[in-house]
Amino acid sequence: MGGCVSISSQSNCSSRSNGEKISPSCLWVDMFQRKRSRRTFSDHATTLQHLSSVPNRIFTNGRSTSSCIFTQQGRKGINQDAMIVWEDFMTDDVTFCGIFDGHGPHGHLVARKVRDTLPLKLSSFMNSAESKKNRSNANCCNGDMKSDVVDPVVKDTSVDSLWREAFLKSYKSMDKELRSHPNLDCFCSGSTAVTLVKQGSNLFMGYIGDSRAILGSKDSNDSMVAIQLTVDLKPDLPREAERIKRCKGRVFALQDEPEVQRVWLPFDDAPGLAMARAFGDFCLKEYGVISIPEFSHRILTDRDKFVVLASDGVWDVLSNEEVVEIVSSVATRASAARTVVESAAREWKSKYPTSKMDDCAVVCLFLDGKMDSESDYEEQGFSSATIQSNHSGNIAVEESDDGQNSEPCLQRNYTVRSSDQENDHYNRVGVDVEDCGISEDQNWSGLEGVTRVNSLVQLPRFSSSEERPRP
Repeated sequence: MGGCVSISSQSNCSSRSNGEKISPSCLWVDMFQRKRSRRTFSDHATTLQHLSSVPNRIFTNGRSTSSCIFTQQGRKGINQDAMIVWEDFMTDDVTFCGIFDGHGPHGHLVARKVRDTLPLKLSSFMNSAESKKNRSNANCCNGDMKSDVVDPVVKDTSVDSLWREAFLKSYKSMDKELRSHPNLDCFCSGSTAVTLVKQGSNLFMGYIGDSRAILGSKDSNDSMVAIQLTVDLKPDLPREAERIKRCKGRVFALQDEPEVQRVWLPFDDAPGLAMARAFGDFCLKEYGVISIPEFSHRILTDRDKFVVLASDGVWDVLSNEEVVEIVSSVATRASAARTVVESAAREWKSKYPTSKMDDCAVVCLFLDGKMDSESDYEEQGFSSATIQSNHSGNIAVEESDDGQNSEPCLQRNYTVRSSDQENDHYNRVGVDVEDCGISEDQNWSGLEGVTRVNSLVQLPRFSSSEERPRP
């Protein structure tokens, strides 16, 4: 889960039927007009209160029509990982997947809040873009390509740009909502996010933090290979470190874990965040930690078989290739996510016997849309009631957000360093980001307690009445 540490005790279109060419934006509007005749997301729910009754939305251990998900609590306290698969998201052929890894005292609450709210924001922004396209391209789609009526707000009409804008806006809105949430202290708590939308043969991805998505695909020799779809956004990436340092944040590793670069306040050795982007963590938003996602778009082929999303508890001990091998060799698809988590648990015991296992969460999305029969599913240890519950969206298992029975503990975090290849890939792919994160006034509040994991016992305390020390 990549948490924080504090050592402050030491330092204070194709074409029409008649052959006429039409623009990609016309195809986009036409797609939504066709889908209107079918069930859409807005027919099910528009608020968080309705989510429990939304069909084809799963967030607990189980399976859906084309996916399986599984999470297991580590040995560091309450499980701070959250996950979701939402089939028929917005329209019948769209699937939303996400993994959210919380950190800090309230990280589990942040992760679940993002899990529930971010998909709604993404849908809302896409529906808004759709409405604009309907207005600005009505004449275009009726065959009038010379119309002078253009919505000045809509500058780029490609589907890729629409999804990019929707991801950027929804992530920004999500972080803003966390900042103003009256009952959720995100000052030194936050969450990663790796989110994916599959629409036909298109994968649209937005992500922050060090959770990861990979693709299992067949090469020219018909052998399964692993393709990394996202980049672990950690402080050891040159561009991330440069931005943080420009904003007066500090980046360095502790002596007992030199492989883990962390982000620190300019005037105190806290909180030691092991990622460069995250939701929440507002104590660092003035110092280079941002919530602006990386965005990428991939067109799938017949060789692409499945996508795996997982929190860093999995990637800390299993390689991309190992995960692809596990998923491609399971007896039944419904057991794939659980098998990956169980394999990660064994590796934690083997590789780090003196360290407490991190929380693990896995989503396996099979791109051909097929799963096992119910009889095969039951053979893997899941009841028919679980199948019915998850498939209908009526989840029988409720999560506890009170954080009781959770005790902070001290231990080392093992975070896999990014390879040179990943760094090179990161330097080639990316979006422009704001230099120093937030621009709103920051209200500093007192802190008590300890961060989630990888923590020492004390965090810095600030008061709105006290003058903040200079860097």
